[in-house]
Amino acid sequence: MVKENIDLNPFLEPGAIVFNPNAPEWGNGQVQSKIGNKVTVNFEDMGKLVIDGSLIALEMVN
Repeated sequence: MVKENIDLNPFLEPGAIVFNPNAPEWGNGQVQSKIGNKVTVNFEDMGKLVIDGSLIALEMVN
């Protein structure tokens, strides 16, 4: 059986402020780009990372 790649972050756009609930120690991050399921985020305490949006659901910060 082939696993379907589901985009867990369909509403993210560059400039959005997010955090990773699986790694809150990274701090808040700003979305730099989103291409398909790949989301590039610049986190306060971890720097720039590419997140696989089919595996991690980032949460928006109000």
